[in-house]
Amino acid sequence: MTNPLLVLADHAATWRSRDLPGDVAHHARRALVDWFAALLAGAWREPATLMSAALEDETRGGGGAVCYVSGRRVPVRHAALINGTASHTVEFDDIYRYAVYHPGCPTIAAALAAAQARGTDMDGLLRALAAGYEVSCRIGLAVQPSHYDFWHTTGTVGTFGAAAAVAVLLECDANPTAHAIATAATMAGGLQQAFRGEGMSKPLHPGHAAEAGALAAMSAAKGMTGALDVLHGSAGFAAATSEDTGKWDKPLANIGKPFAITDMTFKNHGCCGHIFAALDAVRDLHLENGFKPEDVVSVAVGGYKATKEVCDRPTAQTEQDCRFSTQFTVATMLLHGGVRLAAFEPARITDPAIRALMPRVTVALDAECAAAFPSKRSAKVEIRLKDGRVLNRHQHTRKGDPDAPLSDQDLSDKFLELTSDAIGAAQAKALLAQLWEGKALPGIVPLVVNQARAAE
Repeated sequence: MTNPLLVLADHAATWRSRDLPGDVAHHARRALVDWFAALLAGAWREPATLMSAALEDETRGGGGAVCYVSGRRVPVRHAALINGTASHTVEFDDIYRYAVYHPGCPTIAAALAAAQARGTDMDGLLRALAAGYEVSCRIGLAVQPSHYDFWHTTGTVGTFGAAAAVAVLLECDANPTAHAIATAATMAGGLQQAFRGEGMSKPLHPGHAAEAGALAAMSAAKGMTGALDVLHGSAGFAAATSEDTGKWDKPLANIGKPFAITDMTFKNHGCCGHIFAALDAVRDLHLENGFKPEDVVSVAVGGYKATKEVCDRPTAQTEQDCRFSTQFTVATMLLHGGVRLAAFEPARITDPAIRALMPRVTVALDAECAAAFPSKRSAKVEIRLKDGRVLNRHQHTRKGDPDAPLSDQDLSDKFLELTSDAIGAAQAKALLAQLWEGKALPGIVPLVVNQARAAE
């Protein structure tokens, strides 16, 4: 068979000099706007702040990349690790639904750090992002859906996105790019159990992927080699993390049809994406029928495998647990009309009104929704009311998916909502304009949250 790694490396290397189509550049900017929104909302929260403090002694020498958590210039790998972690913390990061994967967190974190360190302009960064998204999303397609039984795709496949993007920025041709991808494979990791229970380690997955991918590319650029059959070999990445050695024909044949970065989902809710279709259905049924939360007898959610296995959490207590709880987020949607940052503040997590609604929400596996996954993220919702009405909705997609996209204005509004408290409204507007139109890369963006804490 054709070696998939070599095909992907050949493709990635073309982004150094090929024409950058206007739509690809625009969608790459959309991804960048969305990533910064998630990053800055998570930059003053744990675990990124804890990791930044833990590594403080290692960064006193400075560097060319920006760590948005500490507000300092640091080495590339440090920035990739901490920024990648911060950007996954509040669950507002982008999704390539067909691969069950968040490409922005690892790919942009690594690429931006490398671009800042090298003094690259925005055009160079956008090219690298297109390459990193394409390589990693194609690998993700080849190993799904079975990969997602045990592995967190953002931690595993994200390593390839980071490696390919940084290789482009280091001006690698196809051969060192191939070795960067090969070396990244053996550092890929991220277990589902990290977010099926409690703990802070889930956001570390894309942070580690960004750092490992950057290291793989930096090493390959200096001559380090990897096993070029590591993706499809009998003991390689696909064999170890999916049901077979990978289904490569379609992913490789469909490179650029369309480019993955033009086919992204941008989140409209601040929680696990496997709950989104149910939340959209509940929101619309609520708006259309005008009932009150106290009128609800029950909410039955039918979904696909991950909706049941990952998001059926009727007694969720911690912030992370609640971000993955269909019961908590549906109750929040009914009471507050949205699931945004405020939904996971301590007062909301313990709110008696939310806690009273949660037992009325149940989750079950639906065969039709399961069959449509991962190409469609659907849900069936039935709401029973005290007056005897039974409301039903089969939600075939999610607001924010490519077939129901967030507009540029929606993304700008989301950016300002998520970042204004963190960096101040004026600075947020200036950064947003730079991300949409600027030719230079953003630099240090002080967190006003940290300034306020320091003044206390």
